[in-house]
Amino acid sequence: MINDLPVILFSAGTIAFLHTILGPDHYLPFVAMSKSGQWSIRKTSIVTILCGSGHVLSSVLLGITGVGFGVALSRITALQSIRGNLAAWALIAFGLAYSVWGIRIAIKNRQHKHLHSHDYRIQHDHNHKHHNVHLHPHVEGAERYRSPWILFTIFLFGPCEPLIPLLMYPAAKESLGRLVAVIAIFAVVTIITMLTVVLMSCYGLSLAKFSQLSRYTHAMTGITIFLCGVSIQFFGL
Repeated sequence: MINDLPVILFSAGTIAFLHTILGPDHYLPFVAMSKSGQWSIRKTSIVTILCGSGHVLSSVLLGITGVGFGVALSRITALQSIRGNLAAWALIAFGLAYSVWGIRIAIKNRQHKHLHSHDYRIQHDHNHKHHNVHLHPHVEGAERYRSPWILFTIFLFGPCEPLIPLLMYPAAKESLGRLVAVIAIFAVVTIITMLTVVLMSCYGLSLAKFSQLSRYTHAMTGITIFLCGVSIQFFGL
């Protein structure tokens, strides 16, 4: 049984990678929030790592509880399904709320004209935006403290579906050491994959120019998060 441990660990890493890369909810919300909130690389990395850790840890704790108390796998799987539904609907609700807020910001920041009169009855107009100057402080105040914690809470509910039935329960039947090793590999690969995809995507977006769409970034972020929730709830991604 010891000889097949590398195979088990490789399988755990492969499952973790595929589970993460095939689930757009594991990285698109962070990319969108980082872009719209103008997060630094450091903040983007910290938020991604924390959410990824919470995502894995919640399933690990549930699995350990099931293994320790001898709870039937079918019951744990059913509970995981309920958690998944809650997380998906939370993403949908958060995405809708954020997109509505983003649309309001875009409307307030639309370009318009002001007419000015000077001496000798000379008049002229110029394009003007009210919110260009003071939009960023409002965004920082709202997003810096709220949005990352909302994402973290949602990811706590989001289950790692393959972790418990495919890895934890089989490993627990062999030994505690194997269980710990499988959990560690799954967690590390999941978080590294999330972080790599997020940072690469953010870097790619930083090279693109979206000046004409800049006032719609918050609305597009909300729509992206909303679609992630929809893809989970209705398409099983």
